[in-house]
Amino acid sequence: MAILDELVTQIENPDLRARIAAEVEKLAKQKKFGLVFEEHLPECTPLWDIPVKAGRKAALKTGHVNDFYTVLKIEDGVATCLNKDKSATAEFPVEELVCVAEFGEPIYPYLKPIDTVCNAPDSDLWHTLIEADNYHALQLLEYLYAGKVDCIYIDPPYNTGAKDWKYNNDYVDNNDQYRHSKWLSMMQKRLKLAKKLLNPKDSVLIVTIDEKEYLHLGCLLEEVFPEANMQMVSSVINPAGVSRGGQFARTDEYIFFLTFGTCAPSPLCLNEDWRGKIKGGYKDKLRWNGLQRSGTATLRSDRPNMFYPIFITNDGTKIVEVGNSIPLNVDRATIQAPEGQIAIWPIFPDGREGRWRLGRDTLIELIEKHYVHIGKIQGDRAAITYLAQGEQAKVENGDFPVVGYNPDGSIIVDESGYEARFLPGTQWWITSHDATQKGTKMLNDIIGRRFTFPKSVYATHDAVQFFVVNKPNALIVDFFSGSGTTMHAVNLLNAEDGGHRRCIMVTNNEVSADEAKMLKDKGYQPGDEEWEKLGIARYVTWPRTVCSIEGHDVNGKPLKGDYITSGQEPMHMADGFKANAAFFKLGFLDKNAVALGRQFKEMLPTLWMKAGAHGACPDIGETVPEMLILPENRMAVLVDERAYMAFAEKLDAHPEIETVFLVTDSDSGYRDMISGLDVKESYQLYRDYLDNFRINAVRR
Repeated sequence: MAILDELVTQIENPDLRARIAAEVEKLAKQKKFGLVFEEHLPECTPLWDIPVKAGRKAALKTGHVNDFYTVLKIEDGVATCLNKDKSATAEFPVEELVCVAEFGEPIYPYLKPIDTVCNAPDSDLWHTLIEADNYHALQLLEYLYAGKVDCIYIDPPYNTGAKDWKYNNDYVDNNDQYRHSKWLSMMQKRLKLAKKLLNPKDSVLIVTIDEKEYLHLGCLLEEVFPEANMQMVSSVINPAGVSRGGQFARTDEYIFFLTFGTCAPSPLCLNEDWRGKIKGGYKDKLRWNGLQRSGTATLRSDRPNMFYPIFITNDGTKIVEVGNSIPLNVDRATIQAPEGQIAIWPIFPDGREGRWRLGRDTLIELIEKHYVHIGKIQGDRAAITYLAQGEQAKVENGDFPVVGYNPDGSIIVDESGYEARFLPGTQWWITSHDATQKGTKMLNDIIGRRFTFPKSVYATHDAVQFFVVNKPNALIVDFFSGSGTTMHAVNLLNAEDGGHRRCIMVTNNEVSADEAKMLKDKGYQPGDEEWEKLGIARYVTWPRTVCSIEGHDVNGKPLKGDYITSGQEPMHMADGFKANAAFFKLGFLDKNAVALGRQFKEMLPTLWMKAGAHGACPDIGETVPEMLILPENRMAVLVDERAYMAFAEKLDAHPEIETVFLVTDSDSGYRDMISGLDVKESYQLYRDYLDNFRINAVRR
């Protein structure tokens, strides 16, 4: 910009110089610092549930979703279509087309039940898997859980150029000059929606990535979440290394942790794999600190008031008195120990005068609490130790029961039942995080060779556990769920500690590039049953969810082996998990065909999720009653406000109901009705479905 300013001054024509100077000033104000990328148009949305009719926009099922047409007319199953720039028409069989919505056009979602797995009929905990483009699923989740999510864990496409992700229904390969900006544009729009889900007071966003995009991703995360505390960890997931052709073999990936509000990782009891990477390790015993200062600022001259004598008995069994600190100009030799006592000073082996860690008054207080211990005596030197505040708390909390006292008065504790809790460093080399052994092999044993490069379930479990170990009812979301590792990990975590954490996963139902070619060669196209059943949601994510919960593989054979857990008792994979899950597909309704009698059947799964997904998702059939009282789901819906009095009476009989939905077009009427109800959450629903659930409308 400085060069432009200099060049502008050289323009002789004053009017032209002034006009160009003004434009340069505008340009300077628009300059974007930090991450700069091409903000591509977002993906259009295929509307599989909406029939192709004249006047609607449609694209070829096997083409690019952004290459859409306007349907002019349909005759004998053939649609005459006008292309996007209105320059030419073309004819296509209707069966080869799918309706689409452009970005900014309102669309009307619903959740279509696909399947369920129930291995805990006595539990009201239900996880959910949503088959959908995650952008629109996030828009729906914003309506459901804005500001209520405790943890988001995502493993987005790594953009390696190896056909690992699509943009606008087309694979992005290594030769695409806009590959990085397309990836960033895709991520930015989803992260902005994810931000609305997270609890700003206490939550975490966890994102994994490799070296192809970690620099871009880090800048993007800082831009979208400037308020977050961000840290990156390097995690070894392939100790054998992946060849990079003329480069160092890749052994690790990176994990970004973004914490919001008061959220912070909790110290955990970690196994020897974690301890072995820490210098000195972590010991399962009470830690006594040396009283003499080490490290920096260790000399008497640094803190003169912390240079004082400690008088102990000649046999070293008791501290008799703590002397006063002496000024720098006073020789310690002038201070004589009383008869039968030794004066202990903080002196280094080379004779330099050091200092104590604690002031005199603090030391006296700890002696009275029995938190100071006399170690080995060598002449006029002794190893004196004390318990810092954290270790004192462990004693006072009962982690280390006091079972006696040493001759010097210090406590003796029982260390047999204690296991150290600690936070690891930022380099994780953990055997169980091996993606080959604990990811690929485990998944192959469950569903066969259907998915490449899944995460180790333990890598996901550990990353999440640091932040939800003390949140047994946490809500965890993964909108790049892939093979379904996150729900598997959450179920394992719940099984370990009896938690009630709920997981929501979102994945599309894309088939692999090889499978797509095979299916096309056989004459199938997206939307056909043969095509859809090989999509990732139905072929990988859901089968893994069902099998891991029920404890068998896709052939019904019991799973072999045990999970790696911190518990004493082995956890057999064949036992499965005491958990339940519901599988939905995100669909879109024709706004011109939504009847009042139908909308509640379509709406109910969404209301069930908003109310907390307690119990199995209800199904009311085709007839809509004047009210729904669903104590097993902890929810109720008043469909006809004229039945309010009877509705209120029934609610009084079911105090377990926490959430109510009241259907009324009157805002004041809603306020009046809710004032007479004693419930935790209440929501107004309008009689027109289109006013309740409208997403995608001018959201940028």
